Amino acid sequence: MTHAIRFHKTGGPEVLVWEEVSVGKPGPGEARIRHTAVGLNFVDIYNRSGLYPAQLPSGLGSEAAGVVEEVGSGVTDLKPGDRVAYGASPLGAYSEARLIPADRLLKLPDGVDDKTAAAMMLKGLTTQYLIRQTYRVKAGDTILLHAAAGGVGLILSQWAKHLGATVIGTVSSDEKAKLAKAHGCDHVIIYTREDFVKRVDEITGGKKVPVVYDSVGKDTFLKSLDCLAPLGVAALFGQSSGAVEPLNLGLLAQKGSLYVTRPTLFTYAAKRENLVAMANELFDVVKSGAVKIEVHQTYPLRDAARAHADLAARKTTGSTVLTV
Repeated sequence: MTHAIRFHKTGGPEVLVWEEVSVGKPGPGEARIRHTAVGLNFVDIYNRSGLYPAQLPSGLGSEAAGVVEEVGSGVTDLKPGDRVAYGASPLGAYSEARLIPADRLLKLPDGVDDKTAAAMMLKGLTTQYLIRQTYRVKAGDTILLHAAAGGVGLILSQWAKHLGATVIGTVSSDEKAKLAKAHGCDHVIIYTREDFVKRVDEITGGKKVPVVYDSVGKDTFLKSLDCLAPLGVAALFGQSSGAVEPLNLGLLAQKGSLYVTRPTLFTYAAKRENLVAMANELFDVVKSGAVKIEVHQTYPLRDAARAHADLAARKTTGSTVLTV
């Protein structure tokens, strides 16, 4: 039998259970894949806690790598034995094997191993849309990135640096500051003891920044607006500290005709052709060495609850992979 992590009610890490599941044959447009490595992401906590509602009982996770075992009718670009990965799929990655819509799968190029792929698909594709689409980072830009030592943060800072930007990153500790600095951050602000609004003003000589990438939410969002130059963009792509309060849109006028967006990977990658183009850009910067993907923690898949507890407690840095 195949095993998977599932949850029958929402709550803390303790609701995650390791149970037997049956995986049938792939239907039209589907593939059956056997996982080798599964990515851990903060969005998994949002799903498990009920912040992002799922139909219960539910599987968890939307990022993994593995091998195609079988394809359903109508699937022409994949065959059994192909190495694949995905980062934008229906929930169910926390499993030894699963059925998945084949149009969500991306063939892995040589030179990208399974563990690296599982660590980079969701976070790397998120970075792609944030810095190449939501706000297109260009040489000479100075940008602000919260949680610079997190999974997305370490990828985004390297990629933005590669594009010629100056990166200001915020982190919570000296250890994370060192990590952020080693991955492309030109200036690191330890927000637990420094006022990041004041520091951004000093670093930019009062000009402020054209974009803030904020995955922290409640604790940072209003101050993020104060870091933006006129017509600047606040890209709120997560809420690790809690949901942002309802926003008085008049503030955007007062602070310089600002833009606020709450983007998700699922919207940007909804069309197959967009997903493939985004993944190709990601594979290119990883294979060239411009962006290095480092797996800092691994846990057996069956210990997913412990991994969730560590992630929520900010005990992890960079990417974490659950091994199958």
